[in-house]
Amino acid sequence: MTIQAVATTPFAGQRPGTSGLRKKVTEFQQPGYLENFVEAIFLSLGDCSGRTLVLGGDGRYFNRNAIQTILRMAAAHKVAKVLVGRGGILSTPAVSYVIRKHGAFGGIVLSASHNPGGPDGDFGIKYNIENGGPAPEKVTEAIFAHTQSLSEYRISDAGPVDLDQLGTTRLEAMTVEVIDPVADYAELMARLFDFDAIRALFQRGFTMRFDGMSAVSGPYAKAIIEGILKAPAGTVINFEPLEDFGGHHPDPNPVNAAELVAIMNGPDAPEFGAASDGDGDRNMIVGRGLPVAPSDSLAIIAANAALAPGYRAGLKGIARSMPTSQAADRVAEALGISCFETPTGWKYFGNLLDAGLATLCGEESYGTGSSHIREKDGLWAVLFWLNLIAASGKSVNQLVQEHWARFGRNYYSRHDYEAVDAAAAERMMSELRARLPSLAGQSFGNFRVAQADDFVYTDPVDNSVASHQGIRIIMSDGSRIVLRLSGTGTEGATVRVYLERYEADPMRHNLDTQEALAPLIAIAEQVSELKQRTGRKEPSVIT
Repeated sequence: MTIQAVATTPFAGQRPGTSGLRKKVTEFQQPGYLENFVEAIFLSLGDCSGRTLVLGGDGRYFNRNAIQTILRMAAAHKVAKVLVGRGGILSTPAVSYVIRKHGAFGGIVLSASHNPGGPDGDFGIKYNIENGGPAPEKVTEAIFAHTQSLSEYRISDAGPVDLDQLGTTRLEAMTVEVIDPVADYAELMARLFDFDAIRALFQRGFTMRFDGMSAVSGPYAKAIIEGILKAPAGTVINFEPLEDFGGHHPDPNPVNAAELVAIMNGPDAPEFGAASDGDGDRNMIVGRGLPVAPSDSLAIIAANAALAPGYRAGLKGIARSMPTSQAADRVAEALGISCFETPTGWKYFGNLLDAGLATLCGEESYGTGSSHIREKDGLWAVLFWLNLIAASGKSVNQLVQEHWARFGRNYYSRHDYEAVDAAAAERMMSELRARLPSLAGQSFGNFRVAQADDFVYTDPVDNSVASHQGIRIIMSDGSRIVLRLSGTGTEGATVRVYLERYEADPMRHNLDTQEALAPLIAIAEQVSELKQRTGRKEPSVIT
């Protein structure tokens, strides 16, 4: 075995987004493309001698190939040890915890999260730092800078490592340890939640359906829910990770998890439904005939957190992304704790968690998590709900209705316009941004604009500033319209429109969400000229 220096030239467009670099599989398969980006990661890290790295992914197409390449490059950069999940499998939350538990200096996650997989699908790679969280902007910018100036990459010519057998092997001077992908994570969950109470809940005949969407959370849910918690066989469906996710679009929302929603709407629906996404960091919670909005899920978990053993000492604070509804703000106010509003991207929660300013975090895009790791965590959220149900004796529907009765309901929806012309989307946002100063004070029907701006975030820990984080149109009654361009797709641009209206009257808590938001939807279209500028008559997805 020898270390080789392979001549290369830079590829354009390797700037990491909020969740790393995501491209089509075919782009990653270009000779040198993956190698260049991985080389840039290692160059940004400096001396790797004596250090431990964590490596794994969601099992999508190209996952195993990429792992073999990264292992050979890690050896070339003198990494001392790599912990890799058996079969190349590690959920994003598990990577975060393994980094933290084993004192690794970071980890490489191979996933495009909720994006489709397969030979014609998407692939992604990101670096998580030593706290277990996504790399902050200063790190991703350093990686990008290296991608623009590479002239070679270093790699061992060693053969492939057996990823399917637990144990250690050597690759050059580096130790490769293939670990059980579930064990460490399951141990952590058992400390946070009352597994005895949840086990007793299932023994009493409680019924549930968890849809793994043929993605990475399936093995975790199978081992914990059916194994440790003794739920009946068949509780977890679509639990085997497949390279193309079995044709699923592994994004847990009522559109893409239609199979689960149909089950929960049926005459013999189980009492609780849940799903997770491609890399296991997102979740959807469903009661009988009731999909729970992610913003509401965060607020309900926060309001009832003391029911779970890991959170009985109370919450230090709550953090939510700016487009996420203000439901959690009302809970924070009632608890007398802070609620932080950050840009979209889990990396913005890291400083708050590390500084002990927040305990729970959430995003409207079906991501919820806490200080136990530095990523959102799909199965953690599902287990939290199971703990709430077991401890309270109440159903999902009861918990939701009682929460609305106490705090009011924040009607909320997101309209996604996917794969639109990127230039047209940028022009629309730029011209709307220029008109923001003139919008304040204007009236649209029964709504009056109190504030219109482009969200700027100043981190309370390190005072770093993130600008252009989403256009906000805030009405005098607190209703909001938010527009953002998303960086998680791989084709064109995705325009996201977020709509929120608060309703205090319990008699009006069961309206159809789109009906309740109809006036705001009309205002958003009028102000942005979105349909005219994108040529789209309706959203691609409504959640």
